[in-house]
Amino acid sequence: MYGDAATVRRILTESGDTWAIVGLSNNSERAAYGVARVLQRYGKRIVPVHPKAETVHGEPGYRSLADIPFPVDVVDVFVNSELAGAVADQAVAVGAKAVWFQLGVVDEDAYGRALTAGVDIVMNKCPAIEIPLLDD
Repeated sequence: MYGDAATVRRILTESGDTWAIVGLSNNSERAAYGVARVLQRYGKRIVPVHPKAETVHGEPGYRSLADIPFPVDVVDVFVNSELAGAVADQAVAVGAKAVWFQLGVVDEDAYGRALTAGVDIVMNKCPAIEIPLLDD
């Protein structure tokens, strides 16, 4: 419902290969850690975004999207739904082409704002689940 197959495919194959992952830290128990590794395996450059600004999977981290000194193509959001809308707005502000809300992250107002701004958005899906399906 919040990301048809065509949008999912477009984000994964056409939106670009630089993925800022908001909520990514060195905590290997968190889903973001494993998802980031899968995205790397598929050729994506991951950019950790977390208040600790830790280096994760060999990539330096940043405290916020605004702190990243180069263009970001996709913003993958691993924060709770209450915080996700603000992250989507920041993604639009930094010029991201797409926003991806992880499983369980839903903000219908943010979804509408992103689409209105011309930014692709997917909610309540995981790119680590979706990207291997592209090969089918």
